[in-house]
Amino acid sequence: MAPAPDASKPLTERLMALAQTLQFAWFAGHVTLLLCTLRYGLSYITFNYYSKWAKFSYRTAFLAAALTYGIVVYKGIRARARSGQRQAGGNLALITDENVQYLAMALVWLYSYQVPLALLPYAVYSVFHVATYTRGSLIPTITPTAGQSAAAGAQSPGKTAAKPTTSSSPLADNIGRFVKQYYDASMTLVAGLEIALWGRLLLSAITFARGTWVLLLIYTVFFRSRYSQSAFVQGAFHGTAARVDALVANQSTPPQARQAWQGLKSVVRQATDATDLRKYTGASTPVAPKKAQ
Repeated sequence: MAPAPDASKPLTERLMALAQTLQFAWFAGHVTLLLCTLRYGLSYITFNYYSKWAKFSYRTAFLAAALTYGIVVYKGIRARARSGQRQAGGNLALITDENVQYLAMALVWLYSYQVPLALLPYAVYSVFHVATYTRGSLIPTITPTAGQSAAAGAQSPGKTAAKPTTSSSPLADNIGRFVKQYYDASMTLVAGLEIALWGRLLLSAITFARGTWVLLLIYTVFFRSRYSQSAFVQGAFHGTAARVDALVANQSTPPQARQAWQGLKSVVRQATDATDLRKYTGASTPVAPKKAQ
């Protein structure tokens, strides 16, 4: 939670004190990611996605993503070091940290060819991070008597939103209602986007696009970990599988397509069981979607 600002100090001094924190750099990174995503989106819909501005916006967005998740990982490691705690499972447990995973994927996307869909999950998370930080830190700094009871934004993808509390700022209240109302739906959207992104990479790999098989392998490892950690991803994955089951069950579907689908499901099921890192880290299976805290 961000410390309460000193209302006796001038606004400029309060803002300067806020801007000097590591948390503000995290917030600025998310704002930069959103602005660059919007700029790249404009280039994309006008079919200028290989222009200099489009390339700059795309790379800068993932650079900002790497910065924000890097800050979260650094703060987590520093906090454990200060408390003298050792992470159970060692290095293997560290790589199962969702912030480490999103940091790694941001670096992969930064140096790989452009995949516009890859920006969207990061952008959705950034919307909630920016909203929560604005409500919990920025508004109380600008108007110290407004919203001081609002919690600062959480830093991991699954714990983005702070629990809305009553404040004297209408803007803070509106932000809190927005976060509470749309958080779960947005996390489901992210899960769907991540599934669609895997499908997009698979199609590119089938057509033997240059470098796609390596990128598909890396993203599959990432997505497998997301599946084991996120009930939202599990729900979206099972929902997608159920829709395909209904589609192939249609009498007009060729038998070969049914056999291929059943074979694919069998391979995926076996691969999922064989790559369950919880067997090695001792982590438990999530029993419910992560709610806004």
